[in-house]
Amino acid sequence: QVQLHESGPGLVQPSQALFLTCTVSGGSITAASTYWTWIRQAPGKDLEWVGTITSAGVTYYNPSLKSRSSISRDTSKNQFTLRLSSVAPIDTAKYYCARASGILPLTPTRDDADVWGQGTQVTVSS
Repeated sequence: QVQLHESGPGLVQPSQALFLTCTVSGGSITAASTYWTWIRQAPGKDLEWVGTITSAGVTYYNPSLKSRSSISRDTSKNQFTLRLSSVAPIDTAKYYCARASGILPLTPTRDDADVWGQGTQVTVSS
């Protein structure tokens, strides 16, 4: 059974970079045709696709976040990491990692990915 677990700081200061790591157990991030994805949900808003790294290591980003986003992976640890630079209070959200079988829409639903982490709250504030 594949499980995902997000880790990272709960509080980040404005203009700093946010780093979140997703640790995957029960399955490999290099398994064929898997799309390892970051999604976030701000208070009172819909889910928002942030970006994806595929099993082949190809990355895709939400165009609105592309200039500030970077996703990398460590296959030896079975982890993938989101870096979001120059954060602002608008980036305050619950961040989820998930496994999907393709690229998600910009405003996905829970049904668009088959395995989700529990999510981690990130607050951007001084």
